[in-house]
Amino acid sequence: MKKIFLAGTAFLIILNAVAQNNTLHFIFTSDVHFGLFKESFRGDSNVSAAKVNEAMVAAMNTVPALVLPADQGIAANTKIGAIEALIITGDFCNRQEKGIQPASVSWQQFETVYINSIHLKDQQGNTTKLLLTPGNHDISNTVGFHRPMNPLTDKGPMIQLYNLMLHPSISKTAADFDYNKDKIHYSVNTGGIHLVFVDAWPDSSERVWMEKDLLAVGDSTPVFLFTHSVPDVEARFFVNPNGDHSINEKDKFENLVNETFKDGHSVEDKAILEQNALAAFITKHPNIKAYFHGHNNYNQFYEWQGPDHTIHLPCFRADSPMKGKNSSKDETKLSFIVFSIDTVTKTMTVRECLWNTEPSNKAHPIKWGTSTTIKL
Repeated sequence: MKKIFLAGTAFLIILNAVAQNNTLHFIFTSDVHFGLFKESFRGDSNVSAAKVNEAMVAAMNTVPALVLPADQGIAANTKIGAIEALIITGDFCNRQEKGIQPASVSWQQFETVYINSIHLKDQQGNTTKLLLTPGNHDISNTVGFHRPMNPLTDKGPMIQLYNLMLHPSISKTAADFDYNKDKIHYSVNTGGIHLVFVDAWPDSSERVWMEKDLLAVGDSTPVFLFTHSVPDVEARFFVNPNGDHSINEKDKFENLVNETFKDGHSVEDKAILEQNALAAFITKHPNIKAYFHGHNNYNQFYEWQGPDHTIHLPCFRADSPMKGKNSSKDETKLSFIVFSIDTVTKTMTVRECLWNTEPSNKAHPIKWGTSTTIKL
């Protein structure tokens, strides 16, 4: 195997995992984009996201029976068994522009394909946790967009996501859900690792919440950050710095996070100040050992150094089953990620799982792609 690795509401979930052989396994993917159609898939054309994701979930359900590759990584050449969590970092729905179904319809399909069809178990024999965080398309459907959508907004999926992940004592409804206040951020403790989930990107408001959350985490506890966007975030994610902060076709800011853009007045400007602030946060919290995200729609294991090349943060980017930069051209490259943690040695191996390597073969054998191992 080829190794690639360049040097609002506080909510805590505790996964009471007792590791078999001190190893925990997780599945990670992103950008499932219900509402889209794939040009070609397994001999058919114009295939719905529901059908493509259904095939990926079928592959995920077989992961416990797989044997890990002999790549010298964690638990190499052993059967996987239990899966502690399935993690998806957003874009459950596509943006409901012309020709795309309403987001609430897409969320219903997501529920059917993922929530109701995943048959994985953790080491305690319980249903594997589904850990989710929203993407830019999900948020745009909620707050509006600079191009016409139909309907103009649809809060449904974000409300469902909020209630599903944060379990409020009184469920949010369309009447009282406010995206600017009701942030989908929470944390998970499992096997001595602290997993942190935040909205679209860890802007200043999310970092305030994270600072409070990390007060309860020991300095020696490895922390993983899960969010939708890349660490070198685009200007358009921020609140419009022009005039009344509106979302409009001229400025094209999307108001996806709470922070107003400080680096200029155009979405073409680089978000250097914002990225440096994130880099400073990472430096302040050296136990943040990994950053998992989607958004760019291809699988890659890499290192983010920040604008000034002052940090070395391992990052893991996931492929999209519908918009894959590479897999949309070659469906044999469709992939999700399986990552494994040794809870004693505090080591992690992240592996690419190629789930459609032989589209014409009804057995659809899964193969292992790239992998990397890091010390936590």
